[in-house]
Amino acid sequence: MSLTLIKNAQIVNEGNIFEGDVLIDGEYIVDIDISISSKSSDTLVIDAEGKFLIPGVIDDQVHFREPGLTHKATIETESKAAVAGGITSFIEMPNTVPQATTQELLEQKFEKASKSSYANYSFMFGGTNDNLEELLKTDPTNVAGIKLFLGSSTGNMLVDDAVVLEKIFSSTKMLIAVHCEDESTIKANLETYLKEYGDDIPIEMHPKIRSEQACYLSSSKAIELAKKTGARLHVFHLSTEKETKLFTNRIPLEKKQITAEVCIHHLTFDDRDYKSKGTLIKWNPSVKTKKDKEGLWKALLDDRIDVIATDHAPHTIEEKKQVYTKAPSGGPLVQHGLPAMLKEFSNEKISIEKIVEKMCHNPAIIFKIEKRGYIKKGFYADLVLVDIASPWTVKKDNILYKCGWSPFEGTTFYSKITHTFVNGNLIYNNGKFNDTIKGKRLLFNRTNE
Repeated sequence: MSLTLIKNAQIVNEGNIFEGDVLIDGEYIVDIDISISSKSSDTLVIDAEGKFLIPGVIDDQVHFREPGLTHKATIETESKAAVAGGITSFIEMPNTVPQATTQELLEQKFEKASKSSYANYSFMFGGTNDNLEELLKTDPTNVAGIKLFLGSSTGNMLVDDAVVLEKIFSSTKMLIAVHCEDESTIKANLETYLKEYGDDIPIEMHPKIRSEQACYLSSSKAIELAKKTGARLHVFHLSTEKETKLFTNRIPLEKKQITAEVCIHHLTFDDRDYKSKGTLIKWNPSVKTKKDKEGLWKALLDDRIDVIATDHAPHTIEEKKQVYTKAPSGGPLVQHGLPAMLKEFSNEKISIEKIVEKMCHNPAIIFKIEKRGYIKKGFYADLVLVDIASPWTVKKDNILYKCGWSPFEGTTFYSKITHTFVNGNLIYNNGKFNDTIKGKRLLFNRTNE
């Protein structure tokens, strides 16, 4: 097996930073120590002097658009961008075309990923109003979880039947991840603004249409149902300060039945940015006020919010440039999510230990991912080297997404990802990729589910 020795790194793991070496043998970390000598002449030695070594980021919410929407993105293009951004594992959502709402369609996605993904992968099974029987066939050992849209959704993925919803919550022990926005509230708000503006609604109205009330109403109902049924609930992409009050930091993460995620865009942008960014920052749920952004940061740092993700959801620039009612929500983020958080580290808003906790450790805990998310002996060598004193600016020519644009264009980041290892393989090295080795399917330690 191939040996790789990373020397003199600032290793960030489980709340500590210490200088040391890491030895990789094949897929696994086999030794971590203050000083490790090379045991073989053919060992690849990387001097990481001055760099941070962190576990690979686990992004628990992406939309890579395959199958059916491959003019926007593919598993291959977006996983390539992800490893350049320090993400070594991702969990992809079911709202592709066709939607992953049967076991057969779900397995087809896994098959595609096995042939093309640069990173490790899992996919969520999509719940609908009428697929409970199929949903209950989901294998908890090799599928990340169940995804439910409890708010606006394309196709047949809006779960709005209260009886069905309670049945799903009561019938599965698997993690249920939810998108929470109240559909009737959004529809009523949209009607108001359509009457005033027609289709060309100013983008600044987006957070008024997809409002705090729409989010809170839906997420509070989901939490109430989870408490009633004992379901394991994970609430995706919180966007309001008000919602943060629904979550607790009084119990350790391992014992939480209800957990929460915040995404990069809700920590970075607020409604003042619509003027310059326009529909490029049109997301669902919407980017809201400065007060909401500050509230999300506070809840993240005090551990009411458990995970930072990207909700990477690319569209073509032509699609995004349409009028408000036609411009789709979502944007690409996997290449720039970690650099964006490291910029906040440089600005002293968050420690690098906390970034690792929220982007690496906690997703592994919440989803019970086997042997990933930490720098530990016996774990898969999913590792990222970061140079924190290497500024670079996001430009068209260094964007790797298939869609070719980023809401961060023109932004200067202070830190650069130099190396990304996936299962012990150096997949990304200072702008160069190993195109031959593919990631692995994530497995989950859920013996009681």
